[in-house]
Amino acid sequence: MSTGLRIEERADRLVVTLDRPEKRNAIDADLIAALHDVCAELEARPRMLLLTGGTDGIFAGGADIGQLRERGRLDALAAINMAAFARIRALPMPTVAAVDGPALGGGAELAYACDLRVCTERAVFGQPEVRLGILAGAGATHRLPALVGEARAKELLFTGRRVDAAEALRIGLVNQVVAAPEALLPAAHEFIDEMAKGSALALRLTKLAVDAPAAAHPQLDLVSQAVLFEDEEKHHRMTEFLERRRGR
Repeated sequence: MSTGLRIEERADRLVVTLDRPEKRNAIDADLIAALHDVCAELEARPRMLLLTGGTDGIFAGGADIGQLRERGRLDALAAINMAAFARIRALPMPTVAAVDGPALGGGAELAYACDLRVCTERAVFGQPEVRLGILAGAGATHRLPALVGEARAKELLFTGRRVDAAEALRIGLVNQVVAAPEALLPAAHEFIDEMAKGSALALRLTKLAVDAPAAAHPQLDLVSQAVLFEDEEKHHRMTEFLERRRGR
């Protein structure tokens, strides 16, 4: 793996921690390369992902402005950050972002790329790009409207206003807020534990269906259900359910 990340492998999940404390976990080229390495691993061996900046009060302060200032139009067209975040979004199994402290600019877009978000009370989300003379070009222009609605997303993207944890929960930007930093990772793992109780194949196909464009439905749902109806685990799980009910 490349530098900039700490990685813990578990049987059913990968725990990935952004690890550039001296740069407030700013997203630079090395970190993007490291995220591509993570995606390659999870594409080859699908497992769930827990992505965090740790519990030291910073998730990711955005792109490395020093690098960003020197990028030109060809760098923009290369979709450096966008490509990595889109790859995270397309991972076969669910992903959870655990956010403590600021998630700004590209850091917020990295959190949006995950399927679920858990944060602490001191978490802050924001898209300050227009104030730097650019746009939020790594996913926020389409992921943020899907999360909070078009009007709210436009407000946040046009003004650069920051959103605290309470508002983030109220508008649907995050799924859960925990009071103490030490509760953050246990809460994120609890989400993954709950998902892990289900069939891995059913979970994977459900994510595929939810993320598919509207034009793919209902055909994708029908084909996915046909695959699952023939899966041995479906028969096993339903048999167990019926036996438990009869045993009451």
